[in-house]
Amino acid sequence: MAVTLTKPVNERIGSFNLLKQLKQTLILPVGVLLSLFILAEVNYPLLRPQSSLALFAMLGLIVVFLKYPLHPRFVDDRFCQILDFVLVGSVIICFGYVAIQTEPIFEKFWLNGVFLGERASAEHLLDYFIGGFGLMLILEASRRAIGVTLPLLAIAFLLYASFGQFLPSWLFQHRGYSLSRIISKTYLHGGVFGVALRVMFTYVFLFVLFGTFLERTGATGYILNLARRIFGRSIGSPAKVAVIGSGLMGSLSGSAVANTATTGTFTIPLMRSVGFKPTIAGGIEAAASSGGALVPPIMGAAAYMMLEIVEPSVTYLEIIKAALLPAILYYTALLFIVHFYAKRIGNTMPDHSEQDAGKDHNTIQDNSPVEKLPKMQGVVFFAAFFTLVAFLLMGSTPFRAVSWSLLIVLIVSLFHPKTRVGISGILKSMENAAHSGVSLIAAASCVGIILGVVDLTAVGTEMASALLPLAETNLILALLALMVSTIILGMGLPSSVCYLLVAILVGPVIVDLGIVTLAVHFFIFYFGMMSMVTPPVALAAYTAAAIANTSIMRTAFAAFRFALVGFALPYAFVLRPELLWLSADGGNPEIWVVILNLSLTFVGTVIFASSIVGYAFTEIPLWERGIMFIAVVILFFIPTKLGLIWIHVIAILAGSLVFYYNWRKREASHENYA
Repeated sequence: MAVTLTKPVNERIGSFNLLKQLKQTLILPVGVLLSLFILAEVNYPLLRPQSSLALFAMLGLIVVFLKYPLHPRFVDDRFCQILDFVLVGSVIICFGYVAIQTEPIFEKFWLNGVFLGERASAEHLLDYFIGGFGLMLILEASRRAIGVTLPLLAIAFLLYASFGQFLPSWLFQHRGYSLSRIISKTYLHGGVFGVALRVMFTYVFLFVLFGTFLERTGATGYILNLARRIFGRSIGSPAKVAVIGSGLMGSLSGSAVANTATTGTFTIPLMRSVGFKPTIAGGIEAAASSGGALVPPIMGAAAYMMLEIVEPSVTYLEIIKAALLPAILYYTALLFIVHFYAKRIGNTMPDHSEQDAGKDHNTIQDNSPVEKLPKMQGVVFFAAFFTLVAFLLMGSTPFRAVSWSLLIVLIVSLFHPKTRVGISGILKSMENAAHSGVSLIAAASCVGIILGVVDLTAVGTEMASALLPLAETNLILALLALMVSTIILGMGLPSSVCYLLVAILVGPVIVDLGIVTLAVHFFIFYFGMMSMVTPPVALAAYTAAAIANTSIMRTAFAAFRFALVGFALPYAFVLRPELLWLSADGGNPEIWVVILNLSLTFVGTVIFASSIVGYAFTEIPLWERGIMFIAVVILFFIPTKLGLIWIHVIAILAGSLVFYYNWRKREASHENYA
């Protein structure tokens, strides 16, 4: 009797394991196919734009349904495993349909002999059925990959498009649209296959792939070792290693959370081992990782979206040039913050005893998990970096430049066994890129639904018209409103998605005031990233807290405090665009004006860092920190007109006097102690 009961159970378990194993096995070939398709189609396009985006989304969503379960609670449920394969088949049908109905090679399958793009306002019933089901697949894929916030926002926009006639006038009332019109605008013609997915296809995924190949060659460990060599045994060196290492790694990955998880595994234990509290170590790592997407040349996905959105259009080199000085100021502030904090807690690298004299100190610390790395890994890293920059300077498009850089990485890596990728490594890197990139594909597809509704209802124009009077009355108040809206959206969305929505909906309001367009977009870009360290939903801080095994909220508030300069810099470069290498009219500024603004902001950055920590040479009382804060406001925000220079001079003198008085207090205490 027992045997007859056990056999069906074993069969069910066996069938479940088979389904689960099949899903895991399929991710590799689909991920490889996705990477190869993008490399080929971006560099040598053969398909029409909509069909290439449809195949791109199809492959991405297949990986989403294979990778992410319906719910973590049902991961072992056989029915849910079967459902996932049904959804994979549905994705192939819905997105393959768009490609077939678009590509001339499939002309004999076109409904009524007309391709999809020419059937606007005359779609077939099958078009609407496929489109509606495709929208539901996108919403579910987005829910699985990044959570419920974005799908719920997309559903709200769809309801707004359907029932806009019943809304009050202050909620941007419109005449309302039929379901067929909504499906047509959001799925069949634009919307999903619009700017958001195009940016992911043309730029972002290639850079994700580039980062996975660099990581495969050992770039992560090399960057950490490089940072260690720079700081040696200087005070607070583990925290400084975290700052520089996370900045460099973030410039490769463009993801604050992924950056925290990658470098934080090494740097957080190091900081804890030399006296940093767990919450402080996690906060430093989260703040440093969140700024990585602001660092040229790779940056985050939002940087590539600027190429499609900013008007008048800008080049990738102009974006890199504009990003350089703010990134330097942000990480300079973090370095000074950790330096002052290390001095405050009396932190120094532990001295090695004489018996260690003959040991190899190429690791960050004797018990560090980061091992000595061959010089070849540095050659690979710098070859990739300089090749990328060189091709951009020669006028190559970003996707062509990163494609050549990827080829250089593979060639250079062959010269050392520690860096050699090999066929299996190439396939694994492509699979890892798929794992990392498919959530962005799902998010971009979902954002396309929102953008389709915005285009259909013209709500973006109405919102801009409603907010423009406020912006004209008080620019700072308008910037504050823009900051708050960006941070709130960023709490539940990927930073690139947050940037895209805010830039399209609200950005034009500020541009109408005559502010430099690129400065406004960088303003939104920065606060989209700062949402990663803004409580209560600070995703980078959550990741750091998990590694440090400490309180999530305390780590989030520590990260917020350390990243405060990131909240001040956007105001500085909007009000003083010379920090972005731009003049007030968007042209090229005079070099002395750039140097003047950079110098004043740099001094303000040092004062700000000291005031945040409350320490310079010794403890700084609260009233002195108040003086320093006022000096920072002047140095960051007051225009550098010739008639106002005296105000900046007074601010510098005030900050300098606080530092001098603080130094004298330390000297006096030493004399009394002696």
